[in-house]
Amino acid sequence: MWWLLHFILGFIRLYLDGVKVLLYQLFNRSFTLPAGNDEQKGLATVKKIQEELNQGKVEFMYLDLASLTSVRQFVQRYKAKGLPLHILVNNAGVMLVPERRTEDGFELHFGLNYLGHFLLTVLLLDVLKKSGKPGKFSRIIIMSSASHYGGRLTLDDLQGRMCYSTHGAYAQSKLALLLFSYHLQNQLWVRGDPVTVNAVDPGMVDTALYDNLSSLAKLAKKPFAKLLFRTPAEGASTAIYSAAASELEGIGGLYLYNGRKTESSALSYDERLQSKMWKESCALVGLQQN
Repeated sequence: MWWLLHFILGFIRLYLDGVKVLLYQLFNRSFTLPAGNDEQKGLATVKKIQEELNQGKVEFMYLDLASLTSVRQFVQRYKAKGLPLHILVNNAGVMLVPERRTEDGFELHFGLNYLGHFLLTVLLLDVLKKSGKPGKFSRIIIMSSASHYGGRLTLDDLQGRMCYSTHGAYAQSKLALLLFSYHLQNQLWVRGDPVTVNAVDPGMVDTALYDNLSSLAKLAKKPFAKLLFRTPAEGASTAIYSAAASELEGIGGLYLYNGRKTESSALSYDERLQSKMWKESCALVGLQQN
């Protein structure tokens, strides 16, 4: 009975948040100003950029965020190049996939959407700090979602082993990203490091992220997608703004939606929960707390 109630509540919270977003997008124009998640698409994108720009250098490096080994290998390869790092956008994600585990044994939403980005960011912090300077901070952009408003965290069951819900797992991963974003920014401020962290909500974007909806939900989505959903370019606009806008120089700890500062959930600002989540995340990926 508890499992059923947990599933139903997670389902209701996620879809209510979705309805709120769609109503907002119906009456508000998108804030305006692509990359693949597999190797062949990434290489094709690089080739296209090189052809269009005809200058500069663009390179694709493969990274599987569902594998902590892949994350560590990527960081080693990147650092071996001796390059600076001024902007890091944590954008990858899955949504509503059936219950699955990563190669490290983590629930897939939690492992890919959150832990992979957590480890990647922490391992690259030293490069980001060295690359930033007063008046020209390095920037970390973390993609969250309005689904975080319905997210709940159970620290003793982050993997959903006691009670699994695809909707609850997705919302939890997006809430975890916000807790991470705010806690990391506070750490950077205390140390005076020239790095800012901002979280971004891209809105409801018409991408393959919705492929795991139920058949009924897919059918209901179709008439709304073209009218109300953002295009991928529109969905990326706030992230690009966060990464490049001069008015955000040195400003961090924000939750941005449609190009504007927005209040995230009350739970996301809970500093005790942020700290506990940080410690638990370090333990899960095998990092010493600092």
